[in-house]
Amino acid sequence: MSSYLVGVDIGGTFTDCVIIDETGYVTTAKVPSTPPNFSKGMVSALRAGANTLGVTLNRLCADTRLLTHGTTVGTNAIIQKRGAQVGLITTKGHNDVIHIMRGSRGLTGRDLDKVVHFPESSKPKPLISKKLIRGVSERVDCLGHVVVDLNEREAEQAVDELLALGVEAIAVCFLWSFKHPAHEKRIREIVRAKSPDVFVTLSSDLVPKWGEYERTTAVALNAYIGPVTSSYLRTLDLELNDYGYEHPLQITQCGGGTISVNRAIEAPLLTLDSGPVSGVIGSQFLSELMGYSNVITTDMGGTSFDVGIISDGEPAFTHVSNVNQYEYFLPKIDIQAVGNGGGSLVRVDPTTGVLRVGPDSAGAVPGPICYDQGGEIPTVTDAALVLGYIAVDSFANGTIQLNRGKAENAIAEIGKQLGLDLMEAAAGIVKISEFQMADLIRRMTIQKGFDPRDFVLFAFGGAGPMHAGVFAFELGVQRVIVPQGNIASTWCGFGAASADILHIIEQVDIMLSPFNAAALNERFDNLRQRVNEQFAEDGVPTDQQQLQISLDMRHKGQINEVEVVVTPPLRDNDLETLHAQFLERYELIYGKGASLPWARLEAVTFRIRAFAKTPKPDLAPQETGGSQVDSVAQVSVRPIYWSEPRQTVETPIYSGARLRSGNQICGPAVIETTDTTLVVHPGRRVDVDTFGNFVLSLS
Repeated sequence: MSSYLVGVDIGGTFTDCVIIDETGYVTTAKVPSTPPNFSKGMVSALRAGANTLGVTLNRLCADTRLLTHGTTVGTNAIIQKRGAQVGLITTKGHNDVIHIMRGSRGLTGRDLDKVVHFPESSKPKPLISKKLIRGVSERVDCLGHVVVDLNEREAEQAVDELLALGVEAIAVCFLWSFKHPAHEKRIREIVRAKSPDVFVTLSSDLVPKWGEYERTTAVALNAYIGPVTSSYLRTLDLELNDYGYEHPLQITQCGGGTISVNRAIEAPLLTLDSGPVSGVIGSQFLSELMGYSNVITTDMGGTSFDVGIISDGEPAFTHVSNVNQYEYFLPKIDIQAVGNGGGSLVRVDPTTGVLRVGPDSAGAVPGPICYDQGGEIPTVTDAALVLGYIAVDSFANGTIQLNRGKAENAIAEIGKQLGLDLMEAAAGIVKISEFQMADLIRRMTIQKGFDPRDFVLFAFGGAGPMHAGVFAFELGVQRVIVPQGNIASTWCGFGAASADILHIIEQVDIMLSPFNAAALNERFDNLRQRVNEQFAEDGVPTDQQQLQISLDMRHKGQINEVEVVVTPPLRDNDLETLHAQFLERYELIYGKGASLPWARLEAVTFRIRAFAKTPKPDLAPQETGGSQVDSVAQVSVRPIYWSEPRQTVETPIYSGARLRSGNQICGPAVIETTDTTLVVHPGRRVDVDTFGNFVLSLS
């Protein structure tokens, strides 16, 4: 009997399935995503993977010991504005927090052209209308002391009014509730007594941190996506059980690991960006095996281009997230994205005459024009087909027959508007797309103090390997890794299958130096208790738990916080070391001499990242053969237009599946795998390493 690790990731265009058996052998499947019924696409992906293995779906599910799922249901509900009707109950006098926003007018995370163009720089449509917000008399101070008791009569009335207005979810956010959550919990009791089916979320459970606006935003977003996400996950969980899967379903989360399906139902906000984060986790796992500590991860699919950073072996984190101009506090792996994928639409701006690529996408339906499913606006994929990067009859492993003629007609029309011939127009489209990707990587590296030349670049996703050679070269990166060759297009699924269970437990409790070691230890002990409770629900024994404990600190009077790793229990003589660690970390981020060694410090956020190790893929190094490529690996030759040297060249085409460890290929060349294409420009070289990765050298 086989024992499988399975990861399924749903993207905007395709749903990817990765199946890893006990020997480490990897089977992949890719099917179109099926909005709005995403579970259909997930089951289809599992069935396609089972068919490849030669087993039934029921057999696959019965023999799977861990199934991890990355979902975009919540993300899509926000983007498409199809979330629930939400009511908000807050402290009286603070009804308008979510409407006022911050002084930035909600411009954080917006494209620069929209910020400077005033008509497009307005605040977003409020998540919750004013008629669905109720203020209730209660007050807790910053120390957690009750100043005004909860007015039960007003609370009952607020709940009754919101239910009468037909709300599907209720968000509760009181001032300083994370210091004294009893008032919020009482509201939940009242709602459940009156309407048990209404989704209720509390800020003290979800985001126990200060920042009234960010807490309110987080709890509002969680309530907004709660009903649709919870319904999807419950239905999927039951369906998988019917197919024979007997273990707890794990859901990938933005913090870099997985959570149980029950926790995801309670806190669906944790699942936002979970797909791209899975790609970073898979890259971290593989980079450790390969001996790389600094990695730029790039994921280009049909809809977006996502970038993450691994520095000194650890993913870069952020504690401030942004979605649709709404900021909220939630610890997550720092992923930045632009609307730049294979399906990104290409237009000539009628006012400026400038060629624009993205951010909107053709999606899975109708897809690019060359899919011949009704698309009318050309895409990056259409341009790549015209250039010759993609074969007409082998795209998506031959499951999609491309229409080159329609793509050429559409690209030719773009060229006509720009005064370019067909190939120049196609090359220009691809180049703009690649330069936009390079710009995003610059923002993620150079603007944050990282030199991209010190990093290797992982390129994955269906379209990533096709373009990585150009945008990596623009950044001075010397080496591009296409992970596991044939698996690259489904890499987020691989990352999901290799992720650990993770719970991030935080608590804000501001303390002024000189610190008391016992007081610090008490805060961490309280967090440990919450970790134990969460793992008890997951059924994870103590010996499988690993804790990473940290403290966010800052100079008194400043707002810039720095995370410092600590090892409790702390002793009084450890506090000088803690101070020195803060100063070192502060100057690493903000520059030598930026700290104030004599100034008092504040401890702000206490945090535990609690991991439970899961089974890992067994990626054993392969025996290295010679550099000479077997003749059967070259499957064809086709004309490809290369922007350098601006001419069409008969170019050898290789099957990635037929290449062996140690093989070398010099460009120009194209390597085709089941679901992606690696383009090797003239003057570049590809080596197949001992793990089966394609290593593209750019120097």
